Amino acid sequence: MSIKIVLADDSDLVMVGLRTIIENDNRYIVVGNAQNFNNLLKLIEQQQPSIAILGENLYDTDILTTVDVIHRLSPKTRIIIIGMTMQGSLLHVFFMRGVKAYLYRSDPLCECLLTAIYTIIEDRPFLSPTANAEYLIALQSGHLVKPLDEKSRKVLTQLAQGISINQIALHLGLPPRRVYAIRDRLRRRFGVDTNEHLISRAVAEGFTNVSAL
Repeated sequence: MSIKIVLADDSDLVMVGLRTIIENDNRYIVVGNAQNFNNLLKLIEQQQPSIAILGENLYDTDILTTVDVIHRLSPKTRIIIIGMTMQGSLLHVFFMRGVKAYLYRSDPLCECLLTAIYTIIEDRPFLSPTANAEYLIALQSGHLVKPLDEKSRKVLTQLAQGISINQIALHLGLPPRRVYAIRDRLRRRFGVDTNEHLISRAVAEGFTNVSAL
């Protein structure tokens, strides 16, 4: 029986290329693709795939939220992320959140993708060459960070969308003072003093993305 794979990316061209590589190997079958968060979740629920391959800048969401929701909907689905992150500390966060493989988009995916799929099916992690080098540098330097919790990510995402503290508190069902506390903790985490700098740093480090704004 072929191993079921779901694709999600904001680019049709990328998904066509990934499908072509994958379906050259008859052990695997692509059972659907999505360009936004909601369609991806429908696919995950319907197909319960063995593997989900995600672009880093999927519409309507941030990648860590996507990873968390997939794990809740389909705990056995293994996740591969394809993106342009050059922050070894963020790669560490991805793996702490349960991602099984990360492929740097400029690495030769035609050589890396099938190896990544085979490796994670064997329950081992995989990094493409550039991602692996950045991850090792972060490990050796000790510059690893703890992942943001779900509330912090939600507050960060809504701040990036220009939503006020009071509105965020209403959306999340939290007291405004609690949202201010989370905002202040995020500023300390990213070493900034203003919301504008906070958003800029969060985008640069891959914790949120402008395509979701």
